Amino acid sequence: MIDYRQFRLSKLNTPEFSHLKYLLFWPAYGLAFMLLERFISLDYTYMHCALDDVIPFCEYFIVPYLFWFVYLIGMMIYTMLFDVKSFVYMMKLIIITCTAACAAYVLFPSAQDLRPAVFERSNIFTDIVQAFYAFDTNTNVCPSVHVSAAVVVLMTAWNSRHFSSASWRAAFCAATALICLSTVFLKQHSVIDVVWGVIVCAAAELIIRAADYYRARKTQTMKQKV
Repeated sequence: MIDYRQFRLSKLNTPEFSHLKYLLFWPAYGLAFMLLERFISLDYTYMHCALDDVIPFCEYFIVPYLFWFVYLIGMMIYTMLFDVKSFVYMMKLIIITCTAACAAYVLFPSAQDLRPAVFERSNIFTDIVQAFYAFDTNTNVCPSVHVSAAVVVLMTAWNSRHFSSASWRAAFCAATALICLSTVFLKQHSVIDVVWGVIVCAAAELIIRAADYYRARKTQTMKQKV
């Protein structure tokens, strides 16, 4: 466990604290996403497939949908405190997937028109969903960052020795599945967005593994020359 009480800005480039520089990505991503959501209007393609018509709206999925924030931030804080190697791995995945998503939103602007015009029931869950609809736009949906970030947390847990037990892995699989399902049952995303969110994560994993392999080969070659 790193003693962050010893952290000073002057120590940001030291081996002990250099991983904190990955956190600088969040304000940059937040600004880019806000610009795309609020200030840039593009010619959107509306995402839809036959499965979207089969899946009913279910307001109770707002619970796992909002749990996503705890899921993502909780894993980031935990690994930052207790498993720096996993923190770095997680942040690399986040940087690749979120950057790819923003690039997709510019190159292939997407939106969805799946939200119900009227709720069949009226309860606290529909009230929360309605408030969330008012806050969150229906644009920039493919790939789904909600899905990709949830899968990133799952992949981080799967690769961390701290969560290697079968019970932990089952819990993370269940949580990730519920979060992904929540995006389509709340009509926040098309099934297409979910699929592409997973594909982007798989591509990010391949990129990281390829970079690690190249680095290891380069180091081995240098040692052989010496």
